[in-house]
Amino acid sequence: RRFFASITHTRFEGSDMAAAQALNNLARAAVGIGAGVSLFQASVYDVDGGFRAVMFDRLRGVQKTVYGEGTHFRIPWLQTPHTFDIRMQPRNIASTTGTKDLQVVTINLRVLSRPQVEHLPDIFSSLGIDYDERVL
Repeated sequence: RRFFASITHTRFEGSDMAAAQALNNLARAAVGIGAGVSLFQASVYDVDGGFRAVMFDRLRGVQKTVYGEGTHFRIPWLQTPHTFDIRMQPRNIASTTGTKDLQVVTINLRVLSRPQVEHLPDIFSSLGIDYDERVL
């Protein structure tokens, strides 16, 4: 009886060890897959319709390439995309002035503007992302 009980107990310990090893391998694989998916997600960015992107690289500065609509790759931490709206943007400029007979007149001017796509890297490096606030 004693011999049979020790053989049965050893067989259950072996299957428990195999199950523990399988779960350990599964956990390692899940951590690896999660890290890979996280790295891939950090490496991809989208440029929506009506927008263009300029890439800023920490080593080389502003890149001269302008990225169009779609999904693009970048190097995480090293490269940062900055998007620009290239559609026509209305801007109302109001000015109050006086006339010769001392009446106050308000003049409203509506300006439609958009950046030229080929000059976006220069606009970003000299004026920044809020170029329209600075220029207009």
